[in-house]
Amino acid sequence: MTIGIIPNITKENVFKILDDLILRLKKENINFIISESVKNLKEMPENYLHNIKLYKNNKIAEHCDIVISIGGDGTLLQTAYDTRFSSTPLLGLNYGKLGFLAEFDINKMDELIFHLKKEDLIIEDRNALEAICTSEKSEKLYAINDVVIDRGRYPKMIEITILIDDEYVATFSADGIIIATPTGSTGYSLSTGGPIVNPKTESITLSPISPHTLTMRPLVISSYQKVTIKASSPYKNIQVICDGQRVNYYKPTTVIEISRSKNNLRLIHKSKKHYYEILRKKLYWGIDIRNHNNGVNK
Repeated sequence: MTIGIIPNITKENVFKILDDLILRLKKENINFIISESVKNLKEMPENYLHNIKLYKNNKIAEHCDIVISIGGDGTLLQTAYDTRFSSTPLLGLNYGKLGFLAEFDINKMDELIFHLKKEDLIIEDRNALEAICTSEKSEKLYAINDVVIDRGRYPKMIEITILIDDEYVATFSADGIIIATPTGSTGYSLSTGGPIVNPKTESITLSPISPHTLTMRPLVISSYQKVTIKASSPYKNIQVICDGQRVNYYKPTTVIEISRSKNNLRLIHKSKKHYYEILRKKLYWGIDIRNHNNGVNK
C-alpha cells in the first residue's frame, strides 16, 4: 500500500502534524508520497524531503492507493477537486473546525495507523455535480457539495427560472439558489432551510436563497435529472460558486446546466455506522440540550 499525503500548507503548525504522520508511517513500513506543495513550508528542516517522492496535487492520486488530506472539510473538498479524475479514495485527517467530512482526528493518529495496517477502512461513494454555462463559452465546473448561483456584488435580488429535464418549474426573485448533493445538504443548503439528506440518497436539492415569496420552498429531485437555471440581473454579471471555493462570473441572462458527474467522491470512513453519529456530535441534530442523557456519545 502507498499513501499519498496532501496537507493544507496554510494551516498553522501543519508541519508538526505532517511530521508525526510520516514518522508513524515509516515505523510501520507503510510507503508514502507527498504533495510537492510542502516545499513551501518554512518550518521544514533542510534535506527533510531527501528520498521522499513528491507529486503535484492533481497527479498524486495516480501513484497511490489512498490520499490523506490534512486540514478541514474545505481542504478535503479542494483535494477532491484536484483528484477528481482518479478513483483513488480520500481520507480526511481533521485539522479544522467541524470535521464533517474529514472525520479522522489528528489527536488519534494511532487509530488511523491501526486501520491503515489492517486495511479494513470503509469506502463510500458520494455523488458529485458538474455544471456548464450554455449562454457563453465556458469550462465545465465540478462540485462535491454544491453549485451556488447568486447575485454576487449586486445589492438587489435577481430573477431565477428553474427547469427540470427542460420542463418549466418556476420563476421567482431571490438572492440566489443552491443546487446541492446529499453531501452538501449539511452545508450552505442547510442554513437556508434545506433538508438533511442521507449520502446514500440519489438526489439533488434545490434551495432558494432568501426568495421574495413564502411559497418558494426547497425542492428535492433525482440525481439523474438535469437542472437548468436561468439567472437574470441588471448587473454586469452573475456569480457561480462551486463548493464555496471556486468562483466564476457570467454575463446575464446566464444559463447554467447542472447534472450528476461521472466522477464521484470516494470517501473513507473507519466504520459502517458513522453518519448519524456525526450528525449528533457535529451538528447536535435531534439533541435536546435540556436532557443530559441525550445520546451524543453513543
